[in-house]
Amino acid sequence: MCPPAYFTVEYVINPWMDPDQPVDTALAVAQWEELKNTYLRLGHTVDTIEPQPGLPDMVFAANSGTVIEGRVLGAKFRAPERAAEAEHFRRWFLAHGYRDVVMPTRINEAEGDFAWTGEVLLAGTGFRTDPAAHAEAQEFLGVPVVSLNLVDERYYHLDTALFVLDKAPNAQIAYFPEAFSEGSRRVLARMFPDAVIADEADAACLGLNGVSDGRHVVLPEEATGLAKQLDDRGYEVIPLDMSELRKSGGGPKCCTMELHS
Repeated sequence: MCPPAYFTVEYVINPWMDPDQPVDTALAVAQWEELKNTYLRLGHTVDTIEPQPGLPDMVFAANSGTVIEGRVLGAKFRAPERAAEAEHFRRWFLAHGYRDVVMPTRINEAEGDFAWTGEVLLAGTGFRTDPAAHAEAQEFLGVPVVSLNLVDERYYHLDTALFVLDKAPNAQIAYFPEAFSEGSRRVLARMFPDAVIADEADAACLGLNGVSDGRHVVLPEEATGLAKQLDDRGYEVIPLDMSELRKSGGGPKCCTMELHS
């Protein structure tokens, strides 16, 4: 995770961002701290990277690396405003003992568009990550990759429209079908017939930008319908206020890069 010390909205690279809307950086920091402390209370380890001036979206650490079984595939951002983030994260990995680190040649916004199910890497494209980056990820990470096409600009990354609730052997996901092309919907229905299906209201508050450890699910507090469905499935839902960070199109998952062992 990366503290939002320099968080603001000073440019537009997704439909959620409006530089004319006031941003309360102190409130963003408080919301981020609550997210971090929630992970710690649940028994998880949280590593942090030092935020850098001039990189207000560096708080969204999920976009800067995909880590599976110790292998690190870095990021290559589409927006020039975020490009410098990738090198800071690459150095962090090397400084923290990761040796198998590769930077992509194709536009690749990491866990923004990659979701690991424990067996398959679900990979989004359509607005940010280059479809050719999916093949590059499969080659380096050595895991099967399933490409999914996003068709609604509000859901510009896969992690705004889908997240993994539980990993293999009983992998389960939650997603918003209308964010995907018709063919991708059929793929998801075939792969995950027992998926939790979110509605427009839950998607529209970035409710699918959640983080699950297989038992506890951290969600934006406005995603009440999704929370009810998850509660019915036996998950323990932890709702959090992410309203300030949502002004830049982010939520719990955007702020969280998962280091999959």
